[in-house]
Amino acid sequence: MKIFKIAVFLVFIVGILTASAQNKNLREYGIEIGVLDTGPMNSITDVRGVQVGHQTLIKEDPIRTGVTAILPHPGNLFQQKVPAAVHIGNGFGKLAGSTQIQELGNLETPIILTNTLSVPTAADALIDYTFTFDDNNNVRSVNPVVGETNDGYLNNIRGRHVSKEDVLKAIRSADSGRVSQGNVGAGTGTIVFGFKGGIGSSSRIIPESRGGYTVGVLTQTNFGGVLQITGVPVGKELGKYYLSDQLNESPDGSCMIIVATDAPLSAHNLERLAKRAMLGLAKTGGISSNGSGDYVIAFSSAESVRIPYHSKNSIQNQPEIRNEGMSPLFMAAIEATEEAIANSLFHAETMTGRDGHTINALPVKRVMEIMKEYGRGEE
Repeated sequence: MKIFKIAVFLVFIVGILTASAQNKNLREYGIEIGVLDTGPMNSITDVRGVQVGHQTLIKEDPIRTGVTAILPHPGNLFQQKVPAAVHIGNGFGKLAGSTQIQELGNLETPIILTNTLSVPTAADALIDYTFTFDDNNNVRSVNPVVGETNDGYLNNIRGRHVSKEDVLKAIRSADSGRVSQGNVGAGTGTIVFGFKGGIGSSSRIIPESRGGYTVGVLTQTNFGGVLQITGVPVGKELGKYYLSDQLNESPDGSCMIIVATDAPLSAHNLERLAKRAMLGLAKTGGISSNGSGDYVIAFSSAESVRIPYHSKNSIQNQPEIRNEGMSPLFMAAIEATEEAIANSLFHAETMTGRDGHTINALPVKRVMEIMKEYGRGEE
């Protein structure tokens, strides 16, 4: 047993050392997705007010999991709610709090992403977090929003190692800087297209003539299909895809997609925006398999559309982009989702976990050779 543990540890260390050199965004390899410009950080945090924090758990047992927190703004979300919507691509998952978002069209807690069996713990922690604000002393109902993917192939998921303190640490660590990607937070133990998946992020800015708004996306990737990058059939060229000899197992797993924008949108148009994110997933080769929980949560961080918990006025009078102004935002969400998923692969590192299972990182060097064969990437 001791020799086995040493072997697993060595594989884990070698994976980190060999993969760390490829820990870059897709664009740093000369590959651009879409036509719109990215934000300065090419992250969901390019959207004004949005903050992201991670808590990564890599320990013996083996524990390969974590928590990712997305805050629409740094204030008291319960008192200053944001318009939000949910779209279900395939509902084999556990998205706590989704029905109230669908019913009322708003979000009143940070969004937490974690593993499947840690959803109840994360929801409990969000209630604790909400109660830390003095303005919420009389609150008797909280709608905690928690999404998940199943990391049980690499992680001892039945051990339920995520604690409330881990969730609170992720929230407290959240900031508006560039988002860490790959094997971090809720993406620590995930797998996508048979390779190591994780957290990915990207953003787009629509032209000033169409409002100059920003759309940012964060993904927790853990699903299967036939990998494509800018339309290049990478998975097929590698001979590793669902129903191939090398990857004939289930493509199940799930994908959580968070779409943020500073455009003033109603819940109705946020739902329309969320639907387009699934087109971005499809462009990567994802198939939304039977056992994949593919969910999109979209929200607007614009101050002009925040919804106060208490108001003396029974009528809300807020600015809102008209339906015919949505198409540029749709395009931005599709492009940013596709790139965020790709970035989760390009940042991920080889990992060994439960029962000695090892999932290799995407072979970036070979992928770039394939991309060049198809006329993509750096010369």
